[in-house]
Formats: sequence, C-alpha cells, structure tokens
Amino acid sequence: MISQPIARPEEVGLSSERLGRVTGWMRRQIDSGRLAGIEVMVARGGKAAFHHCEGMADIARGRPATPATLYRLYSMNKSLTSAAVMMLYEEGHFQLDDPITRFIPEFSGQRVWSGGGFGAVQSEPALRDITFRDLLTHTSGLTYGFMQANPVDAMYREQNIDRLGVDMTLAEFVGKVAKLPLVAQPGTRWNYSVSIDVLCRLIEVISGRPYDVFLTERLLKPLGMEDTTFNVPSDRMDHLSACYAPGADGRPELQDDPAASRFAGPLKTPFGGALVSTASDYMRFCQFLLSKGACGDAHLLGRKTMELMMMNHLDGDLAAMGQPRFAESTFHGIGFGLGFSVLIDPAKAQIVGSPGECGWGGMASTAYWVDPAEDLAVVMMTQLIPSSRYPLRRELRVLTYQAIVD
Repeated sequence: MISQPIARPEEVGLSSERLGRVTGWMRRQIDSGRLAGIEVMVARGGKAAFHHCEGMADIARGRPATPATLYRLYSMNKSLTSAAVMMLYEEGHFQLDDPITRFIPEFSGQRVWSGGGFGAVQSEPALRDITFRDLLTHTSGLTYGFMQANPVDAMYREQNIDRLGVDMTLAEFVGKVAKLPLVAQPGTRWNYSVSIDVLCRLIEVISGRPYDVFLTERLLKPLGMEDTTFNVPSDRMDHLSACYAPGADGRPELQDDPAASRFAGPLKTPFGGALVSTASDYMRFCQFLLSKGACGDAHLLGRKTMELMMMNHLDGDLAAMGQPRFAESTFHGIGFGLGFSVLIDPAKAQIVGSPGECGWGGMASTAYWVDPAEDLAVVMMTQLIPSSRYPLRRELRVLTYQAIVD
C-alpha cells in the first residue's frame, strides 16, 4: 500500500477526509476479490492531491501495485492518437470534412451492409467517403470483430483484423479493412471501431514517419511521458502488471502474463492500442488537456483546436446515435468529441459531473476524465477485462466529486 500526496487536498479545494472514502473504496475492490490491484490519481488546479495504490500488480509473483507499475492502456491511447492527428490538422494537411481517400485511396467505392449474413451479405454503395471527423468521432461505419453484433463483425474476425500489430502492419491492416463493408453509412451512427487505427495509418502517410515515432517525438516526449511505451524494455519488465479476467468464482484469474505478453516483445507494427503507461504519465496528458494544449511555455496544440476537440460533435448523445454495446453506462446525456467522450447533461447521464467534461477508458478497466469547469483530472489504473464487468468508473466519479468542498 503506497500513498503519494503531492499537495494537501485542502490547498486545491478538496477534503482530505472525503478523499479517504476513495481509499476505502479501493481497498474494498481488493478485499472483495473484484480486482487484483488498483491505482488512482486525483489532481486539481494543476496539482496532484491524491495518489494511492492498493493490491497486487502481479499476484503470482507477489508484486504490489506501485506508482512505477505499467498498465496496458488499450483504448485510452485513442485520445493520445487523436491529439497527434490534430497536430497535423493544425499544420494544414487536411480539413475535418476531407475524405480520407485523399491519402488512402483503398477506401474509395466502399459499400455498406444492408442485410443478410453467413455468406449472403447484402450491401449498398456508401453515399459518401469516410472523413477525418468520422474517424475521430467513431461515426465512420467501421467496427470491431469482437463486437459480435452483425455479419460485418464476423467478417472482421475471419480476416483477423484484431491481430493488428501482431500479424500485420498498419498498411496491411488498412488494405484488409477497406475491402469489408461498413456497418452504417458514414456519419449516421456511432459505432466503436478500428477508426483510430486507421488514423494511425493516416499519421504515417501524411507525416512520412512511422506512427510510433511521430507519437513519441511530437507528444510523448514533450509531455515528459517517459514511461509510456509500445514495448516494455527488459529492465522495466518487473513493473509490467499482469492482466486479469473474472474467474469462475468471480475473483481475478490470469488473462495475460507479463512474461508472455505481446507488450513484452516487439510488435510487428506499433498501433493505437499497444501502449503501456503509468498513472503519473497519463496524468501529464490530462493536464495537457486542461491547459488547452500547453506544455510548459510551448503549445503542442492551439487553444482553439483543443476547445474544438472537447465539444460534442454528434447529432445528439451517444444513446441517440447508436447505443454502445459494451459499456457500463447507458450513455444518455453523453456525446463524443474528437477522440473522447464529452458529458452533455449530467442529469440525463444520471451521474455527478460537469457539462464539458471529457474522458475515456480502456478494455482492461483503466479510465481517465478531465473536468475543465472544476480544473479537475482523475486517472484510474487497473487490469481487468472486460471493462464493463463492474461499474468502477461510475463509482469512482461519485467518490471523487463528493470530495470537492470549495
């Protein structure tokens, strides 16, 4: 058990006593057998006021969760990639409503699933090409193989699309995806997908540099995210957390052993879901969002660009645009910006928060959110798949916001 407060909570309008409820909640996750380990950071006014770890990063090896523990980010990397894409936007390489066929012609002439399946898939022509905005907001019509909701998802599984980074490069991945039907007309429905991985390929094509090199040089290094990496170096392997799934008795059961993990060895191609990071490192990115693109005296992104990213870009909320099939929330009152969710109406979402709050999570139950109205940032790291097993994010939100006392 490790606590690392950097500022007294009262200095930033938080209550030490009330933050103690977060500690108690974390312990209950371990004692109840929900999680193996968990780490939470809370910052306000640019200062971390709560940083606490509970439980084990690796049960079999007896390694406790510590501030040095490395966690698989999975979809929490989507926000990082989106920020990198917007750097190219600021340089004038494209407009948000530009078709991606300008740079990846394989996506020309796409078709959209209209019915049928199991060898008799029916499709119709796409009414328009996918745009950059479609990819950033997950309204592209692309999907994931693991969704298992329609025949197109099955086609993704047949093509091993989810093996990106292990069996194929980004260029090979795009070539396969572009040949498959879309699940909806571009721009009409919100459907969680490989959209951000297509953006990884667009970064390569537009910048002329490998995706991981561009992301590292343009975003990770300037932000001082030194522990955020695509491949864990040998001297840091003892910090890589194990990843778990609920066992038959509900307690954590090993799902990905650090020694055998794909995160421990070089990927064929680094891609958008292949990063590991620490809670402290990801908090640097959260502060970057709250500072409207500032990094010290420099700006990695302009203030107006950050404001655009943090607006809702959907025609309504996520529930109206296509209810997510995998999450712990109904997503009423929640929209989507350019790379992350945006809270529109806390009452409709039935959760405490502020309009304009942004955030997202990862497949292994990690999560972050930033609240510009409260100058608040929260990072939660743990490793349990699936993320929808327990309402961890909603529970932590209540416990975080109730600690605000100014």
